[in-house]
Amino acid sequence: MTDIAFFRLPGGSAWIGTGPFEALPTLPAEGGAFYVNDFDLSDPAPWKRPAVLTEVSEETLAQKAGWKGLSLPKVQWSKPATEWFKMAFRRIRREVLARRLEKMVPVLTETGNILEGHPARLIERVMSAPENTWGYAWVQEQAGFLGATPELLFRQQGHTVETMALAGTAKPGSHDAFLHDVKEIEEHEIVVRYLQDRLSFLSEVQREPRGLCQAGSLLHFQTRLRVEAKEPIAVDELIQRLHPTPAVGCLPREESWLARLREYRTQLAVPGFFGAPFGFVEPGAGSACHIVVAIRGVSWRGQEAQLPSGCGIVGGSAFDHEWREVRLKRDAVAEMLGV
Repeated sequence: MTDIAFFRLPGGSAWIGTGPFEALPTLPAEGGAFYVNDFDLSDPAPWKRPAVLTEVSEETLAQKAGWKGLSLPKVQWSKPATEWFKMAFRRIRREVLARRLEKMVPVLTETGNILEGHPARLIERVMSAPENTWGYAWVQEQAGFLGATPELLFRQQGHTVETMALAGTAKPGSHDAFLHDVKEIEEHEIVVRYLQDRLSFLSEVQREPRGLCQAGSLLHFQTRLRVEAKEPIAVDELIQRLHPTPAVGCLPREESWLARLREYRTQLAVPGFFGAPFGFVEPGAGSACHIVVAIRGVSWRGQEAQLPSGCGIVGGSAFDHEWREVRLKRDAVAEMLGV
């Protein structure tokens, strides 16, 4: 099967690119390319321009993707161990309570064995994911990742930059309690302040009131922000400036804390795609560029599958609550993808 990149906007517009892909260090002026990188932004040529780019619908997706004869995957998941995650939680919370750290996001990854089928077929499930999510996928010969994320890193067209803070999680049905949950509000507002600060050099940042976003079976706080830049800014510079936000990273965003975050991610065997920027620029000069945060997804290498989920540790965090949250998030992804 050929290499594949896929991106779906909220509302259903979607594009699929098939290889071979040309790797470029910067966004091509004519558009029609995907941004694919890991959490550490280690790829010096993250823009992937496909040999063929096609706008697709649910009806035409399978034909254009070229996976005729492949079946949907069946995965046998293993129960994740708690030891490393609990250790990371305790160390992070100790730093938060000492006021050296404001927030950090550890990630727990569940692993599984692919018994049959091919994970690329899950792009069909991504295509039909909730309308208020962005679908993404990157499939190579024996490895790949895909998912449907509710979190936009930013959208840029011309001088306009739009972004969102998406942090704080609850199970639907706990609406009233969630609205007044001090810990979840604190976690959310940390991300809002970070985005306002990081974008303020462009111009005054306009903030909408904090609201709610229900993506599948999970409920989140969401705040939309917008800025009209005085001067154009390169997409790659915006990625470097914003990623990682405290929704998936840490605050303060200092190298010493980022190094600690990378250390925890290595110890917890977090897939590189999780929390990383993934994006697409529509075809045509001056077209919109969409960069999302790759969460709510799975990855695979050979017959091993990975299902990661993270949680934000702040002063009011309790281990049992965070353990339930990462479980809820993994269950939501498994339900959405049918794995």
